[in-house]
Amino acid sequence: MKNIAAFFDIDGTIYREGLITEVFKKIIKYELVEEKKWYRDVRPAFLKWDKRQGDYDDYLLKMVDIYVEAIKGIDRHHIEYIAKKVIEQKGDRVYTFTRERIKWHKEQGHKVIAISGSPIELVREMSNKYNMDDFRGSIYLKDENDTYTGEIIPMWDSVSKENAINELIEKYNIDLEKSFAYGDTSGDYTMFELVGTPYAINPTKELLGKVINNKEISEKINVIVERKDVTYNLDINNIKFS
Repeated sequence: MKNIAAFFDIDGTIYREGLITEVFKKIIKYELVEEKKWYRDVRPAFLKWDKRQGDYDDYLLKMVDIYVEAIKGIDRHHIEYIAKKVIEQKGDRVYTFTRERIKWHKEQGHKVIAISGSPIELVREMSNKYNMDDFRGSIYLKDENDTYTGEIIPMWDSVSKENAINELIEKYNIDLEKSFAYGDTSGDYTMFELVGTPYAINPTKELLGKVINNKEISEKINVIVERKDVTYNLDINNIKFS
């Protein structure tokens, strides 16, 4: 028999914010990069998005660019230690809905897999915390001395996530038609195309626009918005953009 899988994005889907931001703060705290880099490069973009004056996808991509520069030349053990501390301290800041869905999928015997654009070190720790079966994340390459080179193999875009799922299909003998996917940005779009039951969790405007324009996905999508202690299941056909 084929297995049923549940593919989870992490940032904005399980975790309520962006984990890479927390790592960057820790890098500064441990004085691995200068604090002025946060105030000069990262904080303005974050505040713009936080005030709903910027696009979330653009903010995350800017964070990635800065993160790449920040860790260049840093030993991997430092980042692995920071990733572990971030998840220890922040790993419970998750949406109630997705936490309960992870629990439900595990009770059903489904394969629970994280596919996230976050650094692989963070994805590994988050996956371990929630006892997931497997994970895929962005790989920041290292040289022969185990220091980061500034090169990256991404996992935040639709193509990379599709390739990851195709690899996991073979590994776990997965029936995609009976499987689930959870995401919040346009990078999760191909996951929604591939599975039988997709969930858009607090989705970005860009993702909703793509979903609405794809009849096949819009007919099977579940749109979930969680605010405070209330979860709303929205009708995709009645969503209006402002």
